[in-house]
Amino acid sequence: MAPLRRSLRSLLQSEDEEVQNPLTMSDQEILEKVYATHVPSDTKFDADSLFTIVNIILRGSTHIVDNVLEGNDVTLKFVDDKLPQATFTSPLYMLKEISSKMCCKIPGDEIAHKTTMTILNLLSDYSWEAKGILTLAAFALEYGEFWWLSQLQPNDELAKSVAMLKRVSALTKPAALREHFLDIYEVNNLIKAAMQVIEAVFELQKLTSYDTVDVPALAHAMDLIPVGVYWAIITVAACVTLIDCLTTDSEQRQELSYFGQKTRIVLAELRKLILICKQQIEELESYGRLVELLRTPTEIVELFKVLIFSKDGPQELFDGATKQMVDIDVLRMRHLFLFISTLEITEQEISILSSLYEFIKANNQYKIVWIPIVEEWNDQLREKFEILKTTMPWYVVEHFGSVAGYKYIREEWHFRKKPVVVVLNAQGKVLNTDAFHLIQVQGMKAFPFTASSGTRTETKVESSTNWVETVVCNIHPSIDLWIKERKYIFLFGGNDSQWTRRFTKYATDLKHEPILKKARISIELFYVDEDRSLLGRFWSGIESLFVPQSYKTVEAVPDEIQQMISHKNEGGWVLFIKGASLVLSGHGPTILKTVAEFERWRESMLKNGFEFAVKEYHQKVKTYHEMVMRGSRS
Repeated sequence: MAPLRRSLRSLLQSEDEEVQNPLTMSDQEILEKVYATHVPSDTKFDADSLFTIVNIILRGSTHIVDNVLEGNDVTLKFVDDKLPQATFTSPLYMLKEISSKMCCKIPGDEIAHKTTMTILNLLSDYSWEAKGILTLAAFALEYGEFWWLSQLQPNDELAKSVAMLKRVSALTKPAALREHFLDIYEVNNLIKAAMQVIEAVFELQKLTSYDTVDVPALAHAMDLIPVGVYWAIITVAACVTLIDCLTTDSEQRQELSYFGQKTRIVLAELRKLILICKQQIEELESYGRLVELLRTPTEIVELFKVLIFSKDGPQELFDGATKQMVDIDVLRMRHLFLFISTLEITEQEISILSSLYEFIKANNQYKIVWIPIVEEWNDQLREKFEILKTTMPWYVVEHFGSVAGYKYIREEWHFRKKPVVVVLNAQGKVLNTDAFHLIQVQGMKAFPFTASSGTRTETKVESSTNWVETVVCNIHPSIDLWIKERKYIFLFGGNDSQWTRRFTKYATDLKHEPILKKARISIELFYVDEDRSLLGRFWSGIESLFVPQSYKTVEAVPDEIQQMISHKNEGGWVLFIKGASLVLSGHGPTILKTVAEFERWRESMLKNGFEFAVKEYHQKVKTYHEMVMRGSRS
């Protein structure tokens, strides 16, 4: 018998030189081979009903085997099984066809692969889950009958006769059980695993109705499903071969250990993908609910739940005033200022919100909530968060678990790194997607910071007076007083201490020029860099105005603001104003030279006026400086 089997194996291998050992193939190679057999059509097939039947048969069969191997009495009771559709018709002919492809095969991994490819070709126009369940059904037809016969009463002559033909006793007699215990145990476990793989394929296939753009994990699922079906089928084929060897007393054996390892790996991957896909689908649906809630707002707490918290996570806030955790119901029917930032926030930025907190503290209708945006937490960031939250007397989100909310904040509210304050009313309607600059620049006079109070895209800057006033007012009492008195003011700063000393000297000299005093021209100096908090507010005010949509009438204003921003990190810069009107702005060298060389434009001042003279001379210095710079670059 053995020589005959070996010669037959050689014959089969010579017929198909391309047959490979599946144990050496990668998933990609398997996928390519399997896809080559897949020619789906409009074939109607009730795979769900067949799955139900096969599940009942294999659960019952494997349950019998488990009990037989353990020496226990067998009792079968599955009260939770769903019945197949009443219209279901068994594909018996196809099951017999598949069985014929699997039975009486020579042990060998290459032969198992060839058998699997033959079955896949036979089932080429069926869906992936149908291919898998049809193969399992063909196996269940034999496996179920075999172990069912082993349990029938000894006085049932018909059952005994069929059992003899099936050689049931070859595996069920005590001596046979002892001899083949490990083989039977391994086959039984592999069949359970193959069934679980196909069950996972069914579950994953049902999720593929979603678009891979919305559920990215499905792209991997599309490739893993065929691979999973392949390993389920080849595992069943290998088990059939081993059962044939056991029941025919063959000396050969089909090795199953690798199939067990691979099937378990594929099963784990499928289950992981199912979990990821479900999470992504839940996030997609949560995002849709969030968009709908914001489109048709009803109540702030319901919106807050979807925006901030995960489905099963804690829904509490840290109360900075009491240092206790509180239920989110404290926000019900309240107007909210959502302070959204990374952990890279400054004391000055927190102080800006502190002024708002003090302003609304007595008004219970308004609340501030800090939402920290952290992509990936670690111990260091958690420690930093704990320190930051102790500096805030308002509410703090400790468990931001909503991926949909995170996506919405970034995509719809355009949060990047700079802090924003989103204003919502008690119904959850968004009134302003970023009021931070209003709070920072205009203070409480812009309360409640709704769109009507002004936003980045709605603040109108119709003259140089408007934008200068917006930037410099309310940053220091002295400046406010000088503006009211219509004085000239040099606001200056920079990171070059030598330039700062020289400019301070020459600007002070200019301030005390007798000819200016005689003309009642009063000049004040304000070194912005001296106060870091003030410096931050100053530049934030400048940057908050640099939005093209904001400027409706004066085209020169955006250029001036852009020039100011370009000077921010230079050695020195100056903003020269009279009251709240811009006189000129520029970077260190040109304005320093202008101020230092007063004697050169004195006559022009006496003839044409102070402002005309200083601007005219500064323009000459600036033009000459630019010419020199171009020459040095060339």
